[in-house]
Amino acid sequence: MTAQTARSTEHGTFTISRTYPVPPERVFAAWATRDAKARWFGGGGDEVNEALELDFRVGGSEFIRGEFDGGPVHTYAATYQDIVDGERIVYSYAMNLNGAVISVSVATVVFQPSGTGTTLTFTEQGVFLDGGDTPPVREKGTGELLDKLGAALA
Repeated sequence: MTAQTARSTEHGTFTISRTYPVPPERVFAAWATRDAKARWFGGGGDEVNEALELDFRVGGSEFIRGEFDGGPVHTYAATYQDIVDGERIVYSYAMNLNGAVISVSVATVVFQPSGTGTTLTFTEQGVFLDGGDTPPVREKGTGELLDKLGAALA
């Protein structure tokens, strides 16, 4: 960011629900282990994830560094604040683009039985900084990730 870049903050909250035809413990497990999460979490298309670290426990962290072919480098750094096995995950995270913080958020993921499947409810509350990201763009991207989760569970 240059000295001439306008500083701004935009707050946003969104909630997305998806129902998957598998039990809650299976959906929860897709968030809890590195190999399972690597199948659905992260970019797509031309993006290459160079690092994925996951320490899934309260106080543990998650880190992803990715780069689009010839483009910007982004990082995702999360800390797990609360985990109730099979029921709930609460974490805070920061997104960086080429080393500049573009957002800081708190996310809550709730897993509820729904017939023979699971309804996942994802709520994010964030502050989006200096125009590097916006709540609608983040909501769209999160919805796409939850769709990738559904495909990985199929």
